[in-house]
Amino acid sequence: MFNKKYYKIPLDKFINSALYDPKKGYYMRTIPFGKQGDFVTSPNISNIFSEMIFIWIISYWKKFYKNKKINVIELGGGNGEMLHQIIKSAKNFNFFFDNCNFFIYEKSQKLKLIQKTKLKNNKVKWLKDFKKLDNYPSIFIGNEFLDALPIKQFENIKNNWYEKYVLKNGKKFSFTKEKSNIRKIEKKLKLNVSKNQNFLEISLEIIKIIKQLSKIICKKGGCILFIDYAYLNNKMLDTLQAVRNHKTVNVLKNVGRSDISHVINIPFLKKIAKKSGLDLKYVSQREFLLNLGILQRAEILSSKKSFLEKANIYYRVNRLIDKKQMGELFKVIYFHNKNNFNIGFK
Repeated sequence: MFNKKYYKIPLDKFINSALYDPKKGYYMRTIPFGKQGDFVTSPNISNIFSEMIFIWIISYWKKFYKNKKINVIELGGGNGEMLHQIIKSAKNFNFFFDNCNFFIYEKSQKLKLIQKTKLKNNKVKWLKDFKKLDNYPSIFIGNEFLDALPIKQFENIKNNWYEKYVLKNGKKFSFTKEKSNIRKIEKKLKLNVSKNQNFLEISLEIIKIIKQLSKIICKKGGCILFIDYAYLNNKMLDTLQAVRNHKTVNVLKNVGRSDISHVINIPFLKKIAKKSGLDLKYVSQREFLLNLGILQRAEILSSKKSFLEKANIYYRVNRLIDKKQMGELFKVIYFHNKNNFNIGFK
């Protein structure tokens, strides 16, 4: 894509290339996290976030698979911070740690190198696909994984559906549209996504990966836990966005140098879950972390700290749970087959 002077391609193919092109894709050549990067994720704001995820994982294991082997797989491992903290916490519970196999599913070779440095001397394996998973129940976790997967967009204009395309002419990018047979797409997906909609934002990658994970869960046991930007509207919205240097920017500028993402539509996920034989429930990140005891953990960690250290701990925790920051914007989404589990969700 980057070497061609002219092309016209669907939006999802443009996003995939902009993010994952082997040489010039954003995630293939950039370290996006932290102050020096373009955005900050929850595991990098506070270690307590990952500790809460660990509490949820070990609680789930104790209820359904106690004393049995289990796989813990992080989908999109970022800079390795979350799994690093999960393993650090797990080592305090030998009865759990000894029964765990840890994996990361990661597309980016650059991030994979960073993860391997962060997680050296730990029993972590990297997956190219899910066929090499050990034959045990699997807990899949993903923080800001879904929002980075490419999307298609469609618009209904006078009872005709049009798909959004990206046109490149020289160095200039622009949006255009092509007439689309939405019924044919729905038939292929075996999902009715256009009913009562005038605008569609769907990710074929999300559908594909949830179907893959559901087969593993239905056959071997386990669950999926996603933490991501999400909204509840039945009507789909245009949530396509790009971020560079912690600011929202034009999607068609700085291609390959800015992060492109979207906000997850919960009703759409419910349709995918149901079609895949899974149940889904969700809660705000704020409620999930409060239910798991994040404030109590912050109190324990800060009890013997200086005033400034204590203030820093609570400042970071507040970013995670404040309604005007990440607390309500992010949702924790739990997919399961038969293992309904309420810890964190009420």
